[in-house]
Amino acid sequence: MQISERLKTVASFVTEGMKVADIGTDHAYVPIYLIKKKRIPSALAMDIGAGPLKRARDHIAEQGLTEKIETRLSDGFLAFQKGDAQSVVIAGLGGELMIQILTLGKTVISEVSEFILSPHSEIHKVRTFLMEQGFSIEKETMLQEDGIYYTILKAVYGVGDYRTEPELWYGKRMLEEKHPVLYTYLQKEYAVRMQIEKKLSEQSSDRTEERKRKLKEECVRIKEAMAYYD
Repeated sequence: MQISERLKTVASFVTEGMKVADIGTDHAYVPIYLIKKKRIPSALAMDIGAGPLKRARDHIAEQGLTEKIETRLSDGFLAFQKGDAQSVVIAGLGGELMIQILTLGKTVISEVSEFILSPHSEIHKVRTFLMEQGFSIEKETMLQEDGIYYTILKAVYGVGDYRTEPELWYGKRMLEEKHPVLYTYLQKEYAVRMQIEKKLSEQSSDRTEERKRKLKEECVRIKEAMAYYD
């Protein structure tokens, strides 16, 4: 079974030997891949949609893994019980929704050892939430696939040390290791903002001035992040 580099990277963050719960599993590619690679003993594939869960069941059956991967219809952690998994994967959802799922599931995830997260948006809000809720980001990476940049992180319980704006927006671990894909992303983001700023330079209105101010703030933050690479 072929899966994307993004999902392979997500799977690589899971600690070997742990039982996995994949929230919003869709096709169940991650749990299937992990079991086929003999990285984990079993898994729980959960999704809020009956359609996606049927697709997951079909793929699991095609791979002969029905005894290894349990499926459950669930809104986030609603059908999750303590002890179901030591590693939780949530990938492909927006940042705000991911925060909501983690918040509502707080009472049943206290025994989970690690969270592998790959939010599609508002990643800085996810990092801020993790810091506020007593998590530490143990590992983090970024990759580009089909022209899209993806961030994957592993969070564990502990004292978080992401505090500055560049760290929360772009990832302290990646900045400190001078992650090459992140640097390419920063260059692109800076160039885009400079182009927008140029287009707005000849315009004047309250709305335009506010946009200019925000653009300058964003450019300063990006430059501060890029300074880690000096």
